[in-house]
Amino acid sequence: MKFYIDDLPVLFPYPRIYPEQYQYMCDLKHSLDAGGAALLEMPSGTGKTISLLSLIISYQSHYPEHRKLIYCSRTMSEIDKALAELKRLMQYRTSQLGYEEPFLGLGLSSRKNLCLHPSVRREKNGNVVDARCRSMTAGFVKEQKQAGMDVQLCDFHENLEDLEPHSLVPNGVWTLDDITEYGTKHVRCPYFTVRRMLPFCNVIIYSYHYLLDPKIAERVSKELSKDCIVVFDEAHNIDNVCIESLSIDLTDSSLRKATRGVQALEQKVNEVKQSDAKKLQDEYQKLVSGLQGANTASAEEQFMTNPVLPEDILQEAVPGNIRRAEHFVAFLKRFVEYLKTRMKVLHVIAETPTSFLQHVKDLTFIDAKPLRFCAERLNSLVRALQIAAVDDFQSLQQVATFATLVSTYERGFVLILEPFETENATVPNPILHFSCLDAAIAIKPVFDRFRSVVITSGTLSPLDMYPKMLQFNSVIQESYGMSLARNCFLPMVITRGGDQVSISSKFEARNDPSVVRNYGNILIEYSKIVPDGLVAFFPSYLYLESIVSSWQSMGILDEVWKYKLILVETPDPHETTLALETYRAACSNGRGAVLLSVARGKVSEGVDFDHHYGRAVIMFGIPYQYTESRILKARLEFLRDTYQIREADFLTFDAMRHAAQCLGRVLRGKDDHGIMVLADKRYGRSDKRTKLPKWIQQYITEGATNLSTDMSVALAKKFLRSMAQPFTSADQEGISWWSFGDLQDHQRKSSKMKTVENEKHDEEMDIDMT
Repeated sequence: MKFYIDDLPVLFPYPRIYPEQYQYMCDLKHSLDAGGAALLEMPSGTGKTISLLSLIISYQSHYPEHRKLIYCSRTMSEIDKALAELKRLMQYRTSQLGYEEPFLGLGLSSRKNLCLHPSVRREKNGNVVDARCRSMTAGFVKEQKQAGMDVQLCDFHENLEDLEPHSLVPNGVWTLDDITEYGTKHVRCPYFTVRRMLPFCNVIIYSYHYLLDPKIAERVSKELSKDCIVVFDEAHNIDNVCIESLSIDLTDSSLRKATRGVQALEQKVNEVKQSDAKKLQDEYQKLVSGLQGANTASAEEQFMTNPVLPEDILQEAVPGNIRRAEHFVAFLKRFVEYLKTRMKVLHVIAETPTSFLQHVKDLTFIDAKPLRFCAERLNSLVRALQIAAVDDFQSLQQVATFATLVSTYERGFVLILEPFETENATVPNPILHFSCLDAAIAIKPVFDRFRSVVITSGTLSPLDMYPKMLQFNSVIQESYGMSLARNCFLPMVITRGGDQVSISSKFEARNDPSVVRNYGNILIEYSKIVPDGLVAFFPSYLYLESIVSSWQSMGILDEVWKYKLILVETPDPHETTLALETYRAACSNGRGAVLLSVARGKVSEGVDFDHHYGRAVIMFGIPYQYTESRILKARLEFLRDTYQIREADFLTFDAMRHAAQCLGRVLRGKDDHGIMVLADKRYGRSDKRTKLPKWIQQYITEGATNLSTDMSVALAKKFLRSMAQPFTSADQEGISWWSFGDLQDHQRKSSKMKTVENEKHDEEMDIDMT
């Protein structure tokens, strides 16, 4: 389908379009025209990704100055999905235009996912893969090989050197599988192929961290120009990603490893002093002349990059007391020993970075300034010593990162030292948390640097919270409803059980036997009536374990077992993957299954339960965060004092976005159908419901907001019977989706209304002037 939005011709690769897709594209186009940030909430399963890609690729083609799209998503599966949609779109554009556009679309993932080296790819740990890769690809390793030393190089990486960076792969859209196959066939490294081709791409699809985490962004995204269009898809958790990118935890174990790393570094310095003192002298001279001169290695070869944002890096020479290698090693040793001593306290300590630095200075005479250069100085030394096996220095790298962060940032951060893992523990297992409290710090460079930034997801409500938390002004802020020819999903609120006892996951009520039994009865009743797959979500793993244990002793699980197989999500990703495979198999072979999952877990964030894989979703309770967490308390206090966001408002917003995320798993398109059950009396209050996305709110009827278990089951049976009736594409024409003719009619009506409004406005202006 080809249509126009204002003067922009848009090629859309399907013969029909949803009304909300068209509206979404119009708002997206206007936001790109205006520049700045847009905040758009699009219903689940209504083709958000293809709408985004169709509009932006058409925009790039029509306005050639916008040549690059940076599309950020969260998980591997979402990156793959977006690449597959882009590939389909470009094939359609070629068929319509009659020629192939000069276009390159690539996706980037970690070395662990793209490595082809036979021994390295077998490693399970991403850090080990990175370290082993570096030991075979660093420039000095090649020099050692040329000098006749017995070192191993990576053939896949070596073969890239024969080609110009812009011609490593032909034009086209390359999914992660495509680029891996191409690399295998031509014996070229897929990871470095994509890294080197980034400046020449029209579309880059990768994880948020490549843009938001300064440790990674400095290596990967440094060369991207200001006229890029940036899209953060599935961005409901973007504030948490920003916070994680500038936070770090240190444990006793990591400090012990850091001590071993310092000792290994000291030994290496002494060896080099004996064998090749000029190497260290050259490095010293570079450091005297200024830091930037010392870091001349390519981004590919760097052991670590500066963990702070680019504008916060000091553009000056390294302080004199850490320029010499032996002085810096002694400095690191002293700082690590100080941290070990700090860890020995038996009470909780919470302090600001300023207070921490003062304490460091009082006890060790270490100033903040050399700490600030720690990451860069360590990177320079590891490179000067030509250390290939860098996996021994991962913990030392963590300490250097911590030192640089704590001495750079004063506001919006807190240090919390927790000596025990849990409140009741007696054996110390201390953790030092350096936590970012202000999500706006990490995303500010993105808003400052790029002209257009789009934040979009199916669950962003309430929208006004994001501009407050991330400190930006949006040019467009919109939540779209869902146009349906028949209501294909049924949202309901169960506030009480069949015995009329209120149900809630509130802390004081959650272990009440009557609440546990009523929750169990809801699961039994829905297991009886829902065909195939049923997904249930709980607020936490702890609550899931306790309720499953209670259900077992009450005989509830035995009853559910009669109707469906029972599978449980665990914190272990491997176990959860197996559970999901079994769940899907049981749904497909007719046995049916119940998957007990956790809000904020893997299942709630990245797994779709389309069609028979999810005919109902039950949200047991409201997924509030654990409010006794000291880090959360510090963040709530910061939000209240700095951005005037009340604690209760933020906690409710956070809980409701995760509840909405869980509900959205069950509906993956307008030809899908499912039941959404919110099982907690607190959902009955309008102040909670209004924080759900508009597309869910519009289909919650007043009669479905205060139900008992049996009333909800009766409604669910009626809904499932209506869904079983024949419903053809013709029934949806003009309502659920538009043909090209319907779209033209809508555009004519809109144009006419706009003309009438303009005439009315002109008349009012004339009257005012007279």
